[in-house]
Amino acid sequence: MVEEGVTRFAAAHADGPLSARRFGAVAAGLAGWRTVLAGLGLVGQDPKRYGGAGYGNVSARVGPFPGPRGARPFLISGTQTGGWPCAELADFALVERYDIAGNRVVSRGAIRPSSESMTHGAVYDLGGHIRCVLHAHCPVIWRRRKALRLPCTADGVDYGTPEMASEIDRLARGTALLDAPLLAMSGHEDGVVAFGRSGDEAGAILMATLARAEAMVFEERGRVCR
Repeated sequence: MVEEGVTRFAAAHADGPLSARRFGAVAAGLAGWRTVLAGLGLVGQDPKRYGGAGYGNVSARVGPFPGPRGARPFLISGTQTGGWPCAELADFALVERYDIAGNRVVSRGAIRPSSESMTHGAVYDLGGHIRCVLHAHCPVIWRRRKALRLPCTADGVDYGTPEMASEIDRLARGTALLDAPLLAMSGHEDGVVAFGRSGDEAGAILMATLARAEAMVFEERGRVCR
């Protein structure tokens, strides 16, 4: 099994605090959705899951908009912060540039960015209208990804790699992903990615898909309590 939480890109990171005046409101919105996802077990850290590594991460675009591909800056939760009980601005990093072909991320902040930063960048490159990405670990959705008819990345593709970024581009061109923006990462256990024009839009499709998956559980078992 691939070890969770390992950064697979070359990172050029500048340590230092981010401006609360510029980034505080964006971080607050992300922290809100992070709290919601953590409450549902979609972001977190559990010794019984993934070798005890933190899982799940959230990001949101910052200006200027729309920005050229590869240079659409975004705030993202820091590496291995999934299990932290709460989040503040210092727990987010600013990814300024990302070179998918070169497998390189340029960032700054008091913490290094999530190992999924390349994946988030690939989603933002799909369109300048995309402003938020929520990466959750949801077994009930992931195990029913085919029954839910979700766009799925190839089985052998690991998270946080140029290959994963290429898979996201493939799905955008070959499926209805941009119309129903949630995908399953078949090679990344329980991994799903939702995105949208805002955190609320991304969260809404994630919650709606979770409800559909739970309805399937009900049909299978006659109940949804576990």
